[in-house]
Amino acid sequence: MSDRPAFLIFDIETVVDGRLVQRIRYPGDAHLTPAEAVARYRAQLLEQSGGKSDFVPHTFHVPVSVAIAKVGDDYGLLEVRTLDRPRFRPQVITRTFWKGWQTYGQPTLVTFNGRFFDLPVMELCAYRYGISLPAWFDAPGNQYNQPRNRFNTKAHFDLQDFIGNQGATHVPGGLNLCAQLVGAPGKMDTKGDMVQELWERGEHSRIDDYCQCDALDTYFVFLRTRVLVGALSLSDERKLVTRARTWLEQASISNLALADYLVRLKPWEPPGEDDDGFLA
Repeated sequence: MSDRPAFLIFDIETVVDGRLVQRIRYPGDAHLTPAEAVARYRAQLLEQSGGKSDFVPHTFHVPVSVAIAKVGDDYGLLEVRTLDRPRFRPQVITRTFWKGWQTYGQPTLVTFNGRFFDLPVMELCAYRYGISLPAWFDAPGNQYNQPRNRFNTKAHFDLQDFIGNQGATHVPGGLNLCAQLVGAPGKMDTKGDMVQELWERGEHSRIDDYCQCDALDTYFVFLRTRVLVGALSLSDERKLVTRARTWLEQASISNLALADYLVRLKPWEPPGEDDDGFLA
């Protein structure tokens, strides 16, 4: 086992840049505040979708938390950390994220639905902040070997793409469902649709804690996909979960959110032949 990560499993939390929304969507309304611009845009999106969603497109988002689970080539968890805590500056988070990917030798990025949201946000923020990334954007070789190619799972492995057969089917329930199926907590007290309000209330550390727990859920889902492809046995998976619990026990001494996560992390055993097959 090497301390150099072979995989960077990450999750991001973002907020809408109200000043950008103001300038792009409502340039003629000089008296509109950034917060009012976001509220107006969300109301319009909700109306346009027939009440289904007020989610602002990713192009208006900036990261205020990125949590990264560093994973070795044996799939063991090395550590989980977040970037730029306690200041949570989007430009610093973006630069640190991409610098880390390059410094560690361009390990495989692993996400859940990151191809749709997480990576486009981080790519556009590299554009916004003027970060040069030729190894990601202009790598030599054939098009199918480019890091941004959807089917280049060496560069980026999207768990939702994998579970949903590259978009052939949807994955309703998402990370929350997939995590709970393998004994991980899934969504706890904080949810993604709360982040904008939490940020505006100044509860920045709570967002960061939530992001860290999502990265852990993603790690445990990733382990089960390694069982599916034959890279790990179920016995191997259980040993790696035990190792991760040991890391969590140490980390939770100074982090109440991780302590709560550890309490909710359930041991997983395959159901017996006489089990009804439903989640207990």
